[in-house]
Amino acid sequence: MDTRQWLEDVSKSRHSLSESPTSNETVLLYSISCRGSLRTYLWQAQCNRRGRSRKILREGGNRKREHGRENYMNTNGPKSHRPNISISRRQFVQGMASVGAITALARTDLAAFGETTQQSPTVLSGTHFELTLDTLPVNFTGQSATATGVNCSSPGPTLRWREGDTVTLAVTNSLKVPSSIHWHGMRIPTAMDGVPGLSYPGIAPGETFIYRFPVRQNGTYWYHSHAQFQEQTGLLGAIVVEPRDRDPIDFDREYVVLLSDWTDANPETIFSNLKEESDYYNHHRFTLANFLSDAKKKGTGSTLSRRLAWGRMNMSPNDIADVSGVAYTYLLNGNPPKANWTGLFRTGERVRLRFINGSSMTFFDVRIPGLPMTVVQADGNNVEPVVVDEFRMGVAETYDVIVQPTANDAYTIFAQAEDRTGFARGTLTPKPGLAAAVPPMDPRPTRTMMDMGMGSMAGMDMSGMKEMQMGAASMASSGSSMPAMSDDAHRAMRGMQMSSGTGLTPLPQPSPNTKPIAEPVAGAEEVKPAPSNPVKVHVGPQVAAVPMMVSSRLNDPGDGLENNGRRVLSYADLRACYRGVDGRPPTREIELHLTGNMERFIWGFNGQKFSSAEPIELKLGERIRIVLVNDTMMEHPIHLHGLWSELENGHGAFNPYKHTIIVKPAERVSYLVSADTPGRWAYHCHLLYHMHAGMFRTVVVS
Repeated sequence: MDTRQWLEDVSKSRHSLSESPTSNETVLLYSISCRGSLRTYLWQAQCNRRGRSRKILREGGNRKREHGRENYMNTNGPKSHRPNISISRRQFVQGMASVGAITALARTDLAAFGETTQQSPTVLSGTHFELTLDTLPVNFTGQSATATGVNCSSPGPTLRWREGDTVTLAVTNSLKVPSSIHWHGMRIPTAMDGVPGLSYPGIAPGETFIYRFPVRQNGTYWYHSHAQFQEQTGLLGAIVVEPRDRDPIDFDREYVVLLSDWTDANPETIFSNLKEESDYYNHHRFTLANFLSDAKKKGTGSTLSRRLAWGRMNMSPNDIADVSGVAYTYLLNGNPPKANWTGLFRTGERVRLRFINGSSMTFFDVRIPGLPMTVVQADGNNVEPVVVDEFRMGVAETYDVIVQPTANDAYTIFAQAEDRTGFARGTLTPKPGLAAAVPPMDPRPTRTMMDMGMGSMAGMDMSGMKEMQMGAASMASSGSSMPAMSDDAHRAMRGMQMSSGTGLTPLPQPSPNTKPIAEPVAGAEEVKPAPSNPVKVHVGPQVAAVPMMVSSRLNDPGDGLENNGRRVLSYADLRACYRGVDGRPPTREIELHLTGNMERFIWGFNGQKFSSAEPIELKLGERIRIVLVNDTMMEHPIHLHGLWSELENGHGAFNPYKHTIIVKPAERVSYLVSADTPGRWAYHCHLLYHMHAGMFRTVVVS
C-alpha cells in the first residue's frame, strides 16, 4: 500500500475512533484528517490541544485587565481545572514512534500532498470571538514554509457579524513579535482600528487585546494585520456583515472568494530586493529581439522614439507589477490552482460570490467563462446591478456578484494576475469531482503613452521632454483653473454644516431607510473650491517624472482589458442603489499627487515619504473633496481608514461609497469625504511594499 492510499484509509476511519482527548490515536488521526499539508495537520492538532489548555487555565486562573488588554494568569487555578494527562511509558513510546514515522513521510512522499488538498476557512459567527495569532507550517507550493495564521489557519476564519450588534474580539498574540488586526472598511472608533503606532500600540507577544465596537454597516469586508509584513505571510481573513433587516440582494446560496498572493520567500528579502533592483521580479524587459519586432511593425523611428521616451522616464512599458509570479503563488480561499477550491450549486440557483482581493501586491482580473456575473455590491455598499463578463480587482477591494448557472456543467472561477504571470482558480459545480477547463491567460499588457501622460503624442520629438515635465509640474500645482465660490454658496454651506449634526456620531451607511442629513445646494456641484494646499511637485530623487497631462479615466477598465471582446466593469458603471447621506458640497479641496521613483523604489504623496510628511488635518464635521493625481506609471489602490470615500464618477447623489479607490497611471480622480469620526487615521497605498516604501500619511480628524 502506498503512502497516499494509507493516508486516505486512515482518514476514512477517523470517525470510528474514540474522541477522548487523551487518546494518542485520536490526536494522530485527527491531525491527518485536517486540511493542509501533513506538517500542518500535526501543528493544528497541537493548536487544538493548546487551545483546550488555555480555556481550562482561563476558567481556573485569575484574569487581569489593563488598558484594554487582558493577561491571563495560569498559575493560581484550582487543581481540578488543571489538565491531567497521564500516559504509560508504552503509550509514550508508541506515540513518539508514530509521530516520527508520519513526519518522515511528510518530508518525502507528501511534499505535494498539501499542495493539492482543498481547504476552506472555517466560519465563526456571533458577537464574541477569540482569535489567536501564531506561526503555522504550510505547504502551498510543494515546499514547506511558515505562515502567520489565525486560529491555526491561513487564511483565518471567516467572521460573520450582524448589523446593529456590538462585537467583542479577544485577540491573543502567540507570536514572538508584536502584531495587530485591522478591520478593513469598518466604520469603528479609532482606538479599535488596529494600526500600531497610530491608533494603538499594537499587541505585544503574549498579550491579548480586546477589540469591542458597534457594527454600523453591512456588506463584505476583510481583516488583516497592519504590523510589518504579516499580511504577506497570511494573516488575513474575510468579514461578512449581515443586514439588520432583510437583505435586498436575493440569492439562494453564497460563497466567500478570498484571493491572495503567497510567497515562500521572506517578505523582508522581497522588499530588500526591490530596493536594490526595482525590476528584480520582472522578467519581461526590453531586448534586441522585441526591439526588432516592434520596429518591423511600427517603424524604426517610432520605435526608437518610444524607447528613448521610456528611458528618460526611468520606466518600462513592461512595469505592470513589482512582484510577479516569479515569487508568488496565487491562492483562492487559501488554495493554490492545483488544489482547485470547489463550491457546489443546484442548476437555476442564484449564487452570491463575495470576492475579496486580500493580496499584498496583486491586481486580479476575474471572470467565469460561460457564466455572466451581475455586480451588486462594491466595497460593502450596494450598487445598481451591472452585468459583466469580467472585472478588475485592485488590492483590498471587494465586489459581490450574482451568478445563475442554468446548465448542469462546471464553471471555472478564473482570476489572472494583471501581469499575466499566474492565476488563482476555483470551480463552481453541480456535483463533486466535476471540473471545467482552465482558460489560457490573456496576452501580457504593456503600458501606453496614455499611461505616461502623453496621450497620442507617441510620434512627436521627445528631446524637450524634461522641460515639458517641469512645466507640467508647475501647471499641476496651480489652482488658477478653479473658480472661486460665491458668497451665497459659502453661506449656504456654513448653515448646512452647523445644522447637520455631523461629528456627533458617524453618519449611517446609505440604505433604503437612511435619510440624508442635508439636501444638495442648487448649482453647488459645479462650484470647485480652490485647493487648500497648492502642490508643487518637482522631478528629483523621490519623483522620477511628472506626466505632461492627466485625465479622468473612469470609463477605462484598465491596461490589458480594453477591447478584449468581453464586457468589463469600469468605475463609471458603479451607481449606488441609495442616495448619499451627506448632501453638502465640499468647503475645501485637498490635492495629493501620487509620486515615486521606480529605480530607487521610493513612493510617497506630493514627493514626500511618510517619514518627512506632516499629517493631513480635517475638522470634525467638515465636508471636503480629495483629488488624487497619479504621477507614476503604476496603479495605486488608495485606502482611507475610518471614513467613507464617495467616488465622483458622474452619478451625483448616487455616487458609490468605497473604502479603497484605484488610481490608474496619469489619472485624476476625486472623491468626497465627510469627516464624521474623530481620531488619527491611516491613509495609504494598499500595495504593501509601496506603503512600507513611504506612500503613507496620517489623517487627523479633530
